[in-house]
Amino acid sequence: MQNFDLGPVIHLLVMGALVAMVPLCWVWLRNPRASTARRVQLLTLVTLFLTFDLVLFGAFTRLTDSGLGCPDWPGCYGHASPVGAHASIAVEQSQMPTGPVTHTKAWIEMVHRYMAMAVGGLILTLAAFAWARRWRGGSYSGVAWPTFTLIWVCVQGAFGALTVTMKLFPLIVTLHLLGALVLLALLTLQVQRDRLQSGAGAASNMSSGLFIATFLGLMALTAQVLLGGWVSTNYAVLACNTFPQCQGTWWPLMDFEQGFTLWRHLGQNAQGEPLTFEALTAIHYVHRLAAYAVLVYLAWLALCLRRVAETPAKLLLGLLLLQLLTGLSNVVLDWPLVAAVLHTGGAAAMVVVLVWLLTGARTSRTTLN
Repeated sequence: MQNFDLGPVIHLLVMGALVAMVPLCWVWLRNPRASTARRVQLLTLVTLFLTFDLVLFGAFTRLTDSGLGCPDWPGCYGHASPVGAHASIAVEQSQMPTGPVTHTKAWIEMVHRYMAMAVGGLILTLAAFAWARRWRGGSYSGVAWPTFTLIWVCVQGAFGALTVTMKLFPLIVTLHLLGALVLLALLTLQVQRDRLQSGAGAASNMSSGLFIATFLGLMALTAQVLLGGWVSTNYAVLACNTFPQCQGTWWPLMDFEQGFTLWRHLGQNAQGEPLTFEALTAIHYVHRLAAYAVLVYLAWLALCLRRVAETPAKLLLGLLLLQLLTGLSNVVLDWPLVAAVLHTGGAAAMVVVLVWLLTGARTSRTTLN
């Protein structure tokens, strides 16, 4: 039986713990007179911010083709950092200077893993504080969301490992993106819940119809993000490089069966043959067509929300404009890196806004006007 080397795992855990200690100590030392409950609230907010940063850096990792910068997991060629793996990386880079393994890509990939471990450490800390309050006589309701968030971040870490070990399998990478959005939603829910319970904010009066419309908007946005992730993970962004038409026509040749076969390797169809350009076109164009509907719906929703939550509604409209501009620039400017990362960030920010609205809503039986 082959022994499994725990060294890289332990080193990665230590690195994540050290990184997590920075925001933890910052919150505690910056608020010396605050109660423990207040500090935990602030730590939850900081964790949400760092998780959003992690989503952005994950997009940067994917878009710079750095996902296999260290093609093993959890370490890098059996080491805790690219420093120890320098020789192995140099060999790969000498054979393929622009390939998936370079010194720069290895560092990008490992920094992403360090950040992920740090966020996991902070979420573990939040769950520990929640259970400590429960043991001191608190209710079980206070531990439910922190505990579920801890379980979810472990699942998300498993998908991160599969992303590497399954060599950027498109379905796994897309589900990893979905897991990141769920993690953002869970932390947003906790921040908003703590804010309302502490009296720092008041619930907004929202009709039941508007609440349902907002929830449907969140579901539509999530579906659109998954379509966008499918475009990105299949490298189909430039399959249509004109706008509003695609390849000079309103309905280009498309292969939906190949394009939306979920269980297949990167760049291949279900039979292991190279994915056709028509399949990439289908992937891209479905995302674009769906974007029109989601954009119109969320813009209408934002206008309706102005009466009960003006600031989030304006923020949602601004984010929709950002998504439109970055989406267009990805097509007509040949996928600039900054715009592509901002496109992911804008989608993640809209998820935060919609979950914030839903969590802070006080519904009534009135209908949507």
